[in-house]
Amino acid sequence: MSHQTLFLQQSYIDCTNQYTTLLEAPNIPLWDYVVLTASNEEQAESYRTQIKYRLEHHMLPASTHYAVLPDPEGKRVGSGGATLNVLRYIHQHAGSFQNKRILVIHSGGDSKRVPQYSACGKLFSPVPRVLPNGKRSTLFDEFMISMSGVAARMNAGMLVCSGDVLLLFNPLQIDFYGKGAAALSIKEPAEIGKNHGVYRVDGAGNVGGFLHKKTVKQLQELGAADDQGNVDIDTGAVILDSDSLKSLYALIDTDEKFSAYVNEKARLSFYADFLYPLASSSTLEQYYQETPEGDFTPELHACRTELWNVLHPYQMKLIRMSPAAFIHFGTTKELLQLMTKRMEEFQYLGWTSHIHTNRVQKEFASSNSYVSPEARIGEGAYLEDCYIHQDSKIGRECVISSVTLNGQEIPERTVLHGLKLKSGKFVVRMYGVDDNPKENTLFGKELPEALWTAPVYPVCDTIEEAVNETLIAWKKGFPICEQAISLKDSFNQADLSALLPWEEKLSDKVMLEEILEAIDRKENLLKLFERIRGDLSDRVKQDLAAEAEILNDAELKEFSRKIRIYYFLSCFEETYRDSCFSTISNAILSSAVKGLTYDSEAKMQKDEVITRLPVRVNWGGGWSDTPPYCMEYGGTVLNAAVMLDGNCPIEVVVRKIDEPVIVLASADSGAEQRFTEITELQDSSNPYDPFALHKAALIACGVIPYKDFVSVDEITGNLGSGLYLSTQVINIPRGSGLGTSSILAGACVKALYEMLGKETSEDELYDRVLCMEQIMSTGGGWQDQVGGLAPGIKMVTSEPAIQQKITCTPCKISENTKKELDERFCLIYSGQRRLARNLLRDVVGRYVGGVEEAVEVLYEIQQTAVLMRFELEKGNVDGFAALLNQHWELSKKLDSGCTNTCIDMIFHSVEELIDGKMICGAGGGGFLQVVLKKGITPEDLQKRLREVFQDSGVDVWRCSLA
Repeated sequence: MSHQTLFLQQSYIDCTNQYTTLLEAPNIPLWDYVVLTASNEEQAESYRTQIKYRLEHHMLPASTHYAVLPDPEGKRVGSGGATLNVLRYIHQHAGSFQNKRILVIHSGGDSKRVPQYSACGKLFSPVPRVLPNGKRSTLFDEFMISMSGVAARMNAGMLVCSGDVLLLFNPLQIDFYGKGAAALSIKEPAEIGKNHGVYRVDGAGNVGGFLHKKTVKQLQELGAADDQGNVDIDTGAVILDSDSLKSLYALIDTDEKFSAYVNEKARLSFYADFLYPLASSSTLEQYYQETPEGDFTPELHACRTELWNVLHPYQMKLIRMSPAAFIHFGTTKELLQLMTKRMEEFQYLGWTSHIHTNRVQKEFASSNSYVSPEARIGEGAYLEDCYIHQDSKIGRECVISSVTLNGQEIPERTVLHGLKLKSGKFVVRMYGVDDNPKENTLFGKELPEALWTAPVYPVCDTIEEAVNETLIAWKKGFPICEQAISLKDSFNQADLSALLPWEEKLSDKVMLEEILEAIDRKENLLKLFERIRGDLSDRVKQDLAAEAEILNDAELKEFSRKIRIYYFLSCFEETYRDSCFSTISNAILSSAVKGLTYDSEAKMQKDEVITRLPVRVNWGGGWSDTPPYCMEYGGTVLNAAVMLDGNCPIEVVVRKIDEPVIVLASADSGAEQRFTEITELQDSSNPYDPFALHKAALIACGVIPYKDFVSVDEITGNLGSGLYLSTQVINIPRGSGLGTSSILAGACVKALYEMLGKETSEDELYDRVLCMEQIMSTGGGWQDQVGGLAPGIKMVTSEPAIQQKITCTPCKISENTKKELDERFCLIYSGQRRLARNLLRDVVGRYVGGVEEAVEVLYEIQQTAVLMRFELEKGNVDGFAALLNQHWELSKKLDSGCTNTCIDMIFHSVEELIDGKMICGAGGGGFLQVVLKKGITPEDLQKRLREVFQDSGVDVWRCSLA
């Protein structure tokens, strides 16, 4: 990057930072007045709407007085007449020009050479960068930012600028506290200067003359070029001090005098009629010959005579800004090149070819536009404020602005621009990138009049219809038509109040698509929220909620989008968090109950069945079996069934009873209840009901219907007797982390199926338990029940799907390894019950929200599970122990609440006795698991624990692989 580029980049940053500070707490000199000129009242009202929007969104200093002045009576009075109109306005409001800093931006042109900006005005045409507040910038915003520093570098007076030139400079280079006027200039090679106005400097450092579009040779011969071949470019920015303003105002201080200067016949030019007399080498005779903005008229001649007398006594100082640059938003062709081919030149300013768009491809530029991924966009095209739907095809190097395309094909190097008219109808203007609206040609066809005034564009009821009708007219060669409208008339009849709402609607659409695409990529939604929270409108939130409502959560892709929409919306409104989790549970429940049927043919085949199962210890992959992670990526878990003190502590008893009732019992709590009403048995979702698990088991196994009404008498009659179902977890504290609740559910299913004489596969057993858990609304994963139902050490996996299909693969472990594990593996009771925390929502919420650490940990713990299996099957218990430690560290990353001071102290106190450690279940209490060092016995471990924790309940529990 060159020194000049670095300077301009830092100057640009400094101006932006200063302006941001100025908005928060004005502490530097401000413009007292900012006045925009407009061509007519409609354009002026559009400008006022833009300014009002910026004031409401704190994008402009509120202490400045803003005004928009159209040419009086809608007649074109020239930039000079517009300047005098500004002077009259300021004097009427302020009484004088003393101690007033005034910024005037001339922006009342028709924009004939860039017709898509004729309605909004070039001043509010987009600039390809995002402002600090997230909004897309415009020329006006850039003017306000870059010129804010100039107010502090001048005495009272007026800075006049042209609204189609963006200046890049450092305000610290401006120093004007003198008299008269000052022209702001930048140095450029004569090769560039030949296409622009150039200042010739006299010996006193003042402007000596103006040179317009001279050849390089002429510039050199006239003394305008310096030794390095550079010239002083006219930037269109001029400062007039308060005395010169007072002198000018004296020419128009009555209505009669004002009318003599501000009219269509004189049509004064600020640059030709006001600045020329200020040049030291100017002559009155040559002044009369200067090319006017309108025609040579007696009225213009009279005005020039008086202007010469008033202005020629003043001098115009030349202020050179260097390094500096300017960007001219002149023609459609220049605009297209700027937004596409030349964009790399201005990347140092933070400019980019893609602003507020959902589709970023280097082949084309897009600003505030929704572009369907299926749409075909030609290389070098520029899209602005558009909806481009699927199957649309846009040719290379097109400019597409403010239209909706839905499958149409646009030929290359075409401009397509839509406008809403005051009548409520629409017109789409179409012309070639190389066409000059001032000339009589359109796409190479000769027209009977200038393109600007030729009525060739159809007027339609909708923008979509206008696109189609204009394309038909193009194919016919754009015949002149009385019912059609011209570029000029469509500009004059444009509903300018519709421009900003259209842009905001598009911005919302793009924002909506950006959020949805981020959701589909499973990005960090919390970071996304922080990045766009200030830009998110209520309409986008409403559209997101509406999108979620119509999504089918039985389809995995739509389910994934739906839960994340709700999670993102919960950043604004907490109730959407409930919608997120209810969507997860409803999707699982819907898939789980699909196979539910009441089996009226089922008969009790035995008098009594007692089922006993071991508990499980989780070694690797825990949490990967939890929805929605397992639904989206599949789960991978390594666990083992274990007995405590040689016993299986999970017990379920089913027996026949003589009475036609169903009796449910919980031996743990001593509760028992007789049920004669089916509705009471079908209510299994109350987490405080001691028989919720029993009821869910009866439903899952088809003993009673899920929702249909069948009397208990009929059910017991079909069964052949009444039914007694009792559950018990023997001598294990609640909140153990050993999977007892889910294993108890598995034992219920196993016992009921045996009682009914039904042979079931492992898959069906797992499915029924999953169904039970969803009926009870307990959530959680599937590894616990598999851990107790399937013996030994096994790898349990599932594939991505809403309805989980579980595969249980026994590990091939040698007898020596099993023996070593039995000797070295121990359970430690922490002495504290695991407290119920909002753990599931916390961990699942972080995953759904795309928090990178949570997503990465879930992937890593699956890898760890696979490596654990590898080490065990290789007989490397030490390697397994090391991986157990790794898993423990990963678990703490996923949930910091899985440990606490007590757990940390237990592990610390036995550190030199163990090679591996891990919690059981979700942690926070219950049981811990350790792998002892070789040669260390459970008795050694127990002795150490009792030395530290005495009789507090912290103790070793004997266990063995089942």
